[in-house]
Amino acid sequence: MSTVFERELEDLKGKVLKLGSMVEKAISDSIKSLVERNSKLAADVIDKDPQVNTLEVEIDEECIRLIALRQPRAGDLRLITTAMKITTDLERIGDFAVNISERALELNEEPQLKPYIDIPRMAEIAQGMVRDALDAFVKRDSALARDVLTRDDMVDNLNYQVFNELLFFMIQDPRNVSRAVKLTYISKYLERIADHATNIAEMVVYLVEGKIIRHMAVPEKQ
Repeated sequence: MSTVFERELEDLKGKVLKLGSMVEKAISDSIKSLVERNSKLAADVIDKDPQVNTLEVEIDEECIRLIALRQPRAGDLRLITTAMKITTDLERIGDFAVNISERALELNEEPQLKPYIDIPRMAEIAQGMVRDALDAFVKRDSALARDVLTRDDMVDNLNYQVFNELLFFMIQDPRNVSRAVKLTYISKYLERIADHATNIAEMVVYLVEGKIIRHMAVPEKQ
């Protein structure tokens, strides 16, 4: 039979997953609001952000309570501290989804500059990175976490590609500058979301293997 502490740890992981699900949906809806020019959807993402912030605080408080009350050791302590760090990254991802929605609201008021192809691709990859990093956390799967790390370059390359394409639009016609700059912001926000997913994946490797791989040029191979 599981102990009270084990159930508390399971509840903690469940809350982290819930927060992850909320920010995943925020990413998806923010990009959908841009592509489909759906300003109501963008406004909904912005309106729901306080729920993300509230849950982040709730998880942090629970982690502090567990450390103080249960005095966990070794692996359990790593799990709790990892959960605290992950929720910080998830909250920032939620903020970037809000930023995307704010730019979408502005862009939806103007004629569309170009078809959106690479930005939705970036969003799909970044969202998948978040989802898989969280799955790796729950399953303690460092191999899946390391796979997430390999996808960051894909998002970086697409961000570079989007910037160069939009730069061409700006040079071609100064009237394009305002819309193009807003799209470069969105591309950059997605690149930052992927960075935060990478942070989560790195923390999972630490959780499972006890190895700190942050700031390494190339993820360590097993």
